[in-house]
Amino acid sequence: MPHRTVRLTAAAIAAFGLLTACSGGTGGNAEAPTSASSSNAPDGGAGPKVPAPLPAQDLLNDPCTALNASEASQVGLAYPGSKVTEGLVSCRFTSSGSDQNFVHVTPVPQNNGGISDIYSQKSKQAYFEPASIDGYPAVYADTQDGRTSGTCTLWVGVTDQLAVSVIPQIGTGRNRNDPCGVAKSFATAMIQHLKGAA
Repeated sequence: MPHRTVRLTAAAIAAFGLLTACSGGTGGNAEAPTSASSSNAPDGGAGPKVPAPLPAQDLLNDPCTALNASEASQVGLAYPGSKVTEGLVSCRFTSSGSDQNFVHVTPVPQNNGGISDIYSQKSKQAYFEPASIDGYPAVYADTQDGRTSGTCTLWVGVTDQLAVSVIPQIGTGRNRNDPCGVAKSFATAMIQHLKGAA
C-alpha cells in the first residue's frame, strides 16, 4: 500500500500549499502569512468567524484525540489513529473496513488567521466551496482537484486563529465517489467531540 501513502502525502502537501504559497516559506516548512498578506489578499482574506472558540490544545498536542473510540467507530474508522510527526503533526485514521481507505486530520497552528488564511488564497484553488460543519465555518479547497480520485480537502475553523484540515484518501468502495462526504462526516464528529470537551 505504499503508493496510497505517497498519494495522501502529495494531497496533504498540496493542501498545506494553500496556506504557505504566499508566506515566503522554503523547504516545505509551513509559515504563517503575516496579517498584512491576508488582509491585502485579492480575495479580501476575511473568512467567516467561529460562533465560539473550541478547546484545541489537546488536538494540537495530539491530533489523534480528534475522535474517541466510539466516535471513530460511528464514522467507520479504526481506533486509535496513528500519529504522524514528519512535517506538520497529524493523525491518520484508517477505515475499519479497508486499509486502503483513511482520513488524515491536521491542525495548522503555523497559520494563525484560521479559516481566513484559506479565504485569502481563494483565487489560487482548483476548487473552493464554503460550507458549515455543525455551525462552524468550513471550506472545501485545494490547489489540486483529486475528488474524482477519492481525495477531498476540507478546512474547518475551530477558533478564529486555527483551521484544521481533514483529508480522506478513499482507495476502494462506494465512498471513493464521495470523499467530500467522508470529510464532512469526520469533521462533524470532530466538532461535536470538541464541543463536548468545552
